[in-house]
Amino acid sequence: MNDASRNQAAGTGDGHAAAESNLRARKRPALAAVDLGAESCRVSLLRWGNGRPDIHLVHRFANSATNDPKGLHWNIDAICRGVEEGLRACARLAPEGIAAIGVDGWAVDYVRVGPEGGPLGNPFCYRDERTVEAQRRVHSRISPEKLYELTGVQILALNTLYQLAADRDSEQRLPWVNVPEFLMHWLGGRRVSEYTNATHTQLLGVKDRAWCLEIFAAAGLEESAAPPLVSPGTGIGRIQGTLACLPQFRETKLIAPACHDTASAIAGIPARGEDWGFISSGTWSLVGCVLDSPCVSEAARTANFSNEGGVGGKIYFLKNVNGMWLLRQCLEQWRLQGQPWTVEQLIAACAELAAPEYLFDGDQPDLLLPGDMPARINGQLKSAGRASITEGPGMPAQMANLIFHSLAARYASVLLDATNITGKALKRLYIVGGGSRNALLNRLTADSTGLEVLTGSTESTTVGNFAIQMAALDGNYADGIGVSASAVANWASILASLPIGPSLVPQPTRV
Repeated sequence: MNDASRNQAAGTGDGHAAAESNLRARKRPALAAVDLGAESCRVSLLRWGNGRPDIHLVHRFANSATNDPKGLHWNIDAICRGVEEGLRACARLAPEGIAAIGVDGWAVDYVRVGPEGGPLGNPFCYRDERTVEAQRRVHSRISPEKLYELTGVQILALNTLYQLAADRDSEQRLPWVNVPEFLMHWLGGRRVSEYTNATHTQLLGVKDRAWCLEIFAAAGLEESAAPPLVSPGTGIGRIQGTLACLPQFRETKLIAPACHDTASAIAGIPARGEDWGFISSGTWSLVGCVLDSPCVSEAARTANFSNEGGVGGKIYFLKNVNGMWLLRQCLEQWRLQGQPWTVEQLIAACAELAAPEYLFDGDQPDLLLPGDMPARINGQLKSAGRASITEGPGMPAQMANLIFHSLAARYASVLLDATNITGKALKRLYIVGGGSRNALLNRLTADSTGLEVLTGSTESTTVGNFAIQMAALDGNYADGIGVSASAVANWASILASLPIGPSLVPQPTRV
């Protein structure tokens, strides 16, 4: 079920009424939201008609990391071209002008920039194996226990800390900026690090929310190369360059939303109260709950939970779980073998199968790497003394069934740990993102957790991005905190129930 419409019908208090009155106050210019994904990127447009907002997905283009002789990289120029193409399409559709643009995306990866702000090369992908040795080297200088004490962040080899440490000594003084903030810098904004995204670097102090100089020194990193920190909803400049020549972009502000896509997705959940948890379900599943202050207890460290920055000074206490990556890598392998299954076909096939006799841990390091995922999962089963799933016509459905049940059990385990560690009692579980369309996995998750499962918008990241921009433009902003959580929630309660119109671009553009 979708809880957004329920909140719409019930109303959400005075703040919601104020947001409703703002709808009718004046004719507003449009807004644009860019959501960068590891598999696809989207550019969406919010326009106003009869005092009501309307959201359309204007442009989508595929994205993927590719191997070259130097490692696994993103094609940053192609990403910029795709974003520009989408923004130009927005301009054609919005003659009233575009008031602001916000960019969110995946965390941890970054771009080194030159004196003019341009990229000095394609950024590494977080799945590149260079971080394995870098992590060992960093931990020989500062222990994982100390890192957690200072940052409250889950220890993962993909974190920006280890990626920066893997760069050559000659690169350490070169300025860097995380990918979503780079796109806004490329559009004309200041080079910044937005708070929610900065927490994912494992370089931000959990107590003072400032760059932790102790970690920079221990890892041999240059603090001067890091961008200045800003809060969600901060204006960082106006659009410049060729796009600024278009009439629709002459007054366009660049507003840093929650630049980490998960933080924007959680901001897009139209929930009230304290009894709910979340799963932002996609390539990764981020599973947890919302806290008012960090939890860095020994139990939190042992369980490897992250205290990720949230909107309005909130903390998203969560754990990264290997999500639909497992299935998508299987689908790619089966396609190469001449078995072009779709997710929908597999879900239907799994509905006819009994629960598997055993499960597997999807967070094993080998399963985070690309390539022949069915063989990797069978390798995990073999290591655990279990029978592998044999090749044959029924193999894909059996493998998918095992993945879905294992994910649901993993979600339940993480949420149980979160409640035990924080003392927070949960009754509801919001699932947002593309994975929320998987009704079978949703049902298995409800059974495994015992919680009421509610699905939010499949484009919750875009909803949150727009809600933060709207709260900022309304002036609901305080220094040091950014936009208020309540103001963002008020707009989210309106936007989350809106259908997001289909793409106006017939086919994705391959990066």
